Amino acid sequence: MILLGLDPGLNSTGWGVISAVGNRLSHIAHGQISTRASDPLALRLALLFDGLTDVIVKYQPAAAAVEETFLNKNPQSTLKLGHARGAALVALARGGIAVGEYSAKIVKKSIVGTGNAEKQQVHAMVCRLLPGTKIMGSDASDALAVAICHAHHLASARSLAGFAASREMQ
Repeated sequence: MILLGLDPGLNSTGWGVISAVGNRLSHIAHGQISTRASDPLALRLALLFDGLTDVIVKYQPAAAAVEETFLNKNPQSTLKLGHARGAALVALARGGIAVGEYSAKIVKKSIVGTGNAEKQQVHAMVCRLLPGTKIMGSDASDALAVAICHAHHLASARSLAGFAASREMQ
């Protein structure tokens, strides 16, 4: 299954595409879509939407996951992050892709084992889980972490569904 992970941001939205077959994960691609702070908000959101649409068309993910918005000390930053996240969610919805949403703490716990992990720890574990991957940029690293988190959650859900089905047959 091809999975797309997104780490939305107005200045830079990271994206990561992985393949998950059972418990085996492999890297397909990753990148960042950047916008200029000097451009109008509507143009920046359109650029994010178009960039993500291109990624969706190129890699045809079966599912996607997006990091949830966290509350910043600066309300203006939280609002801008929400706008970027909205553009990402619309691109996924337009692509007909089911979306999982995870808090940063859940992603970190899924990848590192603790919800208070530092960015460097997340990056190191993503590199370990996707051997040979040369990750460019922290936003792309975070996006790959979101994709891996989603792969783990989907595998657990399938396992539980299989267990429940086998219990019903007894």
